[in-house]
Amino acid sequence: MERGQVPLSYRCARTATKLLIVKKMEQTTTAIAVLIGITLLNVWLLRINRPTNYRGGEAKTMREEFRAYGLPAPVFYIVGVLKVGVALLFIGSIWLPQFLQPAAFVLSVLMLGAVGMHFRVSDPLQKSVPALFLLCLSLFLVIVESV
Repeated sequence: MERGQVPLSYRCARTATKLLIVKKMEQTTTAIAVLIGITLLNVWLLRINRPTNYRGGEAKTMREEFRAYGLPAPVFYIVGVLKVGVALLFIGSIWLPQFLQPAAFVLSVLMLGAVGMHFRVSDPLQKSVPALFLLCLSLFLVIVESV
């Protein structure tokens, strides 16, 4: 072996470590995508007409929440379709990973809007926590998938 040359065993070990890290990151992004997808479907299909501690203003349902924000009725339906669609893309990204980054980008924009609406009606920070959490997760996925 020449001076300054890295031994083959070290290069193999370094490559194996990099592959392991990549595999773990893929598993992590998949788990996050599934978590986000299930969460969105839960909120928009199962809990849409139920009160939660996170509804904006004094709203008891999702529709009332959009009214509290001063948004017109069609916005409720548009956001609902987008969020359910994005949820399905997140889950679909298990098999079609090319869906992950676009879904994460769209959700980032929607969650930024949700956080803005909470501030618009002067909600306490606690009510913004789910939107902030989903915003952080989706931004993480946008960044990781662009690297």
